[in-house]
This record gives sequence, C-alpha cells and structure tokens, in this order.
Amino acid sequence: MAKKQPQTKAKRPQITDGEIPVVGAREPCPCGSGRRYKACHGRAAAQAVTELVHRPFEGLPGECDWVALRELVPAATAELTLKDGLPEGVPSVTLATVLPMAWPALRREDGSVLLGLQNDTASGDISRDLADTLQRALQAKPGTPVQGRRAPADGPRLQDLLDPAGTFEPEVHSGFEFWVPDAQNATPEVTASLERANAAAIPTVKLTGVDAAYWCETPEKNHLRWVMPHPEEQLLDALARLHAAGRSSLGEGTRLVGSFRAHGLTVPVWDLPSGVLAEDIEKPAAEFAERLAAALATDAPLTPEERRARGGLTNRQVTLS
Repeated sequence: MAKKQPQTKAKRPQITDGEIPVVGAREPCPCGSGRRYKACHGRAAAQAVTELVHRPFEGLPGECDWVALRELVPAATAELTLKDGLPEGVPSVTLATVLPMAWPALRREDGSVLLGLQNDTASGDISRDLADTLQRALQAKPGTPVQGRRAPADGPRLQDLLDPAGTFEPEVHSGFEFWVPDAQNATPEVTASLERANAAAIPTVKLTGVDAAYWCETPEKNHLRWVMPHPEEQLLDALARLHAAGRSSLGEGTRLVGSFRAHGLTVPVWDLPSGVLAEDIEKPAAEFAERLAAALATDAPLTPEERRARGGLTNRQVTLS
C-alpha cells in the first residue's frame, strides 16, 4: 500500500490588526484564524463598546463645562485648540452642543469644523467616539456632514488630540442660529431642524463669577445647575454640613433640592423663584462657593443632623449618565 503524502495547508495571508475590517459577530474573522469574529479580533471591539468610562472628559481643560454642555445646556459652542495645530484648509474647530439633523460633525463650506457633543455614541467612551468623529471631520470634503460610526478600539481620545494647555470657554446662545452663517440660504431640512431646536431650547445663562454654573428658566420656576469637580462623597458631606446649618440656599426663596450625577461628576441643583434671574444669583453663588470651600476643608465626623441632611440629598440624586 502506498504511503499517503502528508497534506500541507496553504499559508494564509498575514493581516495586521489595523487592516482587519469589522464584520458580523458570527462571521469568520477576516484575519484568517478560522475562528468567529466575536471570539477573535472582535473581542477588543466588543470590550470597547461595553466598557464604560465614568469620567470621559477627565484631563481636558474645563471638564465641568464639558459635562454641562453634554447634559444640561441646550445651545452653546466652544472653540477647540488642537495639540498639533489646525490642518491646512481648516480655519477653526468648534464644539457645539447640537448640530442640525443631529449630525455628529459638519465640515462647512469654508473648511471649518463643527463637532456635535450631545449625540448618541456607539461605545462606552464618549471621548474616543468624539475623537474619531473629529478626525474624520478634519479630512471630510468641505460642505459635508460626518456620520456616526463605531470608533476603533485603539483609536485616540480627545485627550490625545486637544491641547491640554488650551482654554475652554463656552458661549451660551439663545438659539441655534450659529448652525448656518446665512440662514436665508439654508436647505429646507436645516431650516426645519433649526425651527424645531429653537422651539425646544430652554433659556440658559452661564454665570461669570463661578465656574460651570448655569442658570436656566422653566415655566414654573428657575434653576441653578452647578457642575462641581470635587469627589462625590466629599462634596455630599460638605453640602450636608451646609444644609444642616441652614446655609445651603442662595438667598430668599431659593432651595438646594438635590443633585445630578453626570460623567463622574456631581451637579447640585437649586430651585429659584421665577423672578430670580442669572444676574441676581451671581453674588449669592460666589458667597456660597466660599462657604462650600470651608465645608470641604472640614474632616470632622458628621453630626446626626448632618447625616440626616446627607441622606436626604442622596435620596434626591438623579443619574444622567
């Protein structure tokens, strides 16, 4: 009987990780391993999608304002400074709370870039998703929007693209006219989107005397929402001390009612009478900041009254993200 010749398998072409496309989870992995994509190179992508980064804006200039523009402020813009400077043909890069038709980004006819902040993102790291959108917008053809996609698991984050020494100074707008330089010549779709957005926008003003505090007007009462950088447990202790001492308000008729939790930071919220405007709250907010700084510096155990106040504040927390 003749001997069987050993069979040899043809060598598969070698593909680097950067060249492997995204396919369906149950499809064979394009790398040629013979395994399904989800069990091979899809693992890193799946982890990037599900792993939540609790403080996606940590390390960026103005982290508290990033959180405010992401969750609290209807219409605002802020100029962004790139670490490597602006590419040729891109006169400016501007962060915007919302863009028409909920576009993730827009390359305008003049080459400038608008980056939308409040869009849904595909992974658990908003910073990585935004960085991917920004990079594609910088390379997009002028006059075209950039659509959303799942960012590469090993792609850069905003912290890699933006200048850490740059400033972040949000400008709050009464409406969304900043979308188009010439509203008269906007397309019908953009015009309709602009009208809908303006109708839904809540009047909002950024305070000038303290950081990341935003006054807003609603039909029944006004509010102050103040994004704070302090560790949550330390901040709740300090707020409880002031609340128990009757020193947590911002003046007559105002009341600390609770807080939001957003992107790893805490956002205390005050109810204000309808007649209290943003300029009326500037001085009380600055005075409160001094009281809060003193309370934050205290490390004595909470008294029974302060513990009860803390429990009440904790029960009135709402998680936004």
